[in-house]
Amino acid sequence: MKLKSLGTALAAAALIGTALTGTVAIAGTAAAATLPTDCSKALVNVKPKETVNVRTSPKTSATAVGIWAKGAKGAVCNDGKSYKGGSYTACGKTSNQWLYGGDTKNGWVPKTCFAI
Repeated sequence: MKLKSLGTALAAAALIGTALTGTVAIAGTAAAATLPTDCSKALVNVKPKETVNVRTSPKTSATAVGIWAKGAKGAVCNDGKSYKGGSYTACGKTSNQWLYGGDTKNGWVPKTCFAI
């Protein structure tokens, strides 16, 4: 009988969490990790092959917060490590790898446009 009550309590807690956050929590799963944006370790004097949009998250549907002009020097954070995100085609290649950095405003840029 106690297990049935526990299951009911967990279901109620999940519904309350969904109502408060708008997301569904699944028992036993971890929340999505925040992508690193550490610019204390950066590759500097990096230039894109083409002008790219600098976005708020690593997907083409994310808001563009700026542009990084072709040939303009900037920095790529996280020691130049790329991260998986939404799929895109840029600079003649299709990928889902993104870099965090910029020239005047930091954000997510397509890795295929950089020789890193």
